[in-house]
Amino acid sequence: MATTADISRGMIIKLDGSLYSIVDFGENKTARAAAKVWAKLKGVDNKRSIEKTWNSGDNIHPVRVERKDYQFLYKDDSGYNFMDNETFEQIALGAELIDAPQFLKDGQEVSMLINTETEQPMSVELPDKIVLKVTYSEPGVKGDTATRTLKPATVETGATVNVPLFVNEGELIRVNTKNGEYVERVKE
Repeated sequence: MATTADISRGMIIKLDGSLYSIVDFGENKTARAAAKVWAKLKGVDNKRSIEKTWNSGDNIHPVRVERKDYQFLYKDDSGYNFMDNETFEQIALGAELIDAPQFLKDGQEVSMLINTETEQPMSVELPDKIVLKVTYSEPGVKGDTATRTLKPATVETGATVNVPLFVNEGELIRVNTKNGEYVERVKE
């Protein structure tokens, strides 16, 4: 059994029947009362973000999680289909388990978090930054470069990303999958 002294960033714990990832944590000490341990938690199997406080030394319930590499194959009626890179087994998951499904493209390498107790997938994480091809973009207006003006562009996955005016159709761009923002233009 683990205690609050074992808390670390990224640890996944079971709390009130749900799984949460620890985003941040700290300790509050006062002269009169016992020390308290607080943590900011992000839901793994739900989309809630909460804060929790324990007395120092309280028991917590960590969940052992395994990170495996999978490859995205295709999307169909059953959901998003992935293949294990080691065993070649395929699994179909719903969009709610994927952190940025709009940026998935065929053959994309992803990391899947698997609960080792139940062998169930908990979430799918794309790389922080991926390279995508712009399939449609309005041409920029000449002379409109005094401010950091952005225009919408459609990428090969069908998602829309706001890009600077100098980005044209057919070019490769790097996109941050965490916030969906343009990072830079990529030379071929």
